[in-house]
Amino acid sequence: MFGKAIGVDLGTTNVLVYVKGRGVVLNEPSVVAYSEIDNRVLAVGRQAREMLGRSPDRIQVVRPMRDGVIADYTITEAMLRYFIRRVSGRFSLFRPIVMICIPAGVTNVESRAVLDATLQAGAREAHLIPEPLAAAIGANVPIDGPVGNMVIDVGGGTTEAAVISLNDIVVSASIRVGGNKIDELIQTYVRRKYNLVIGDRTAEEIKLHAGSALPLFEEEVVEVRGRDQIDGLPKVRQLSSHEITEAISDALSQIVTTVKSVLEQTPPELAADIVDKGMVLTGGGALLRNLDRLIARETGVPAYVAEDPLDCVAVGAGRALEHLPVFRDSLTPV
Repeated sequence: MFGKAIGVDLGTTNVLVYVKGRGVVLNEPSVVAYSEIDNRVLAVGRQAREMLGRSPDRIQVVRPMRDGVIADYTITEAMLRYFIRRVSGRFSLFRPIVMICIPAGVTNVESRAVLDATLQAGAREAHLIPEPLAAAIGANVPIDGPVGNMVIDVGGGTTEAAVISLNDIVVSASIRVGGNKIDELIQTYVRRKYNLVIGDRTAEEIKLHAGSALPLFEEEVVEVRGRDQIDGLPKVRQLSSHEITEAISDALSQIVTTVKSVLEQTPPELAADIVDKGMVLTGGGALLRNLDRLIARETGVPAYVAEDPLDCVAVGAGRALEHLPVFRDSLTPV
């Protein structure tokens, strides 16, 4: 096979790239900064993320992916081209073959847009794989036999729950709620309760430092810096972990409802397997403290977080490409 074979997790929040034999070689925010004057791309990834909320009017900083699908085709193509070149080398003789992940519930138009953007960005050949299937492969779940396995992938823009057997998805459900929605709920809560306006990055840092799906035994307190809505001046407030749990409860209840709906639709034989084996949580959202305990408590089915949950989807996409004949029939048709 000429050229590199790479797996791409094209996420709403981050883009991860897996290369055979090297593992995950790139993990960058899916953010692009461009000039409004001539539409020239100025920065991509981490460098662009540093500009969020801090750039002059002539520079637009955007996330071209929304809810796991392309919101801005041209900017997504430019972002993909940048990342593919970084991995393949600017002057590579052979263009790479790419396996790219998309949410299981996307439309044909949305999946075609991802495929076209990947080819336009420099891929010689592109394939699409549903995220839950890639997550299961990357988490080392044994999905090749006639046994039920359940994966819950909590990403930045979407949460997907799927039951997988014989290398394919049997039942799945997708909801456009993920880490970004949780950040928004924290922003809304702080604004309503403390009249304090905070940015996306501050909300994410609050979630990482003191966020929990269930109340913590020892309450944690985090300092929040923002702009007061009343006098417009910078202010500092204290926010407890119990308040954060309260703030994000709506998003968590939607995730639990989605998991329950998949379990309700699962054939009885496969459901029995899932009760024995438990559910695997992947994606960046799986790192929210006690999310596995909340899901287990609400469903009565054991749940645990995969090893390296952030990397599972990208690793799974790469492995699926390495074993393309096995997974070809399970890929998303376009």
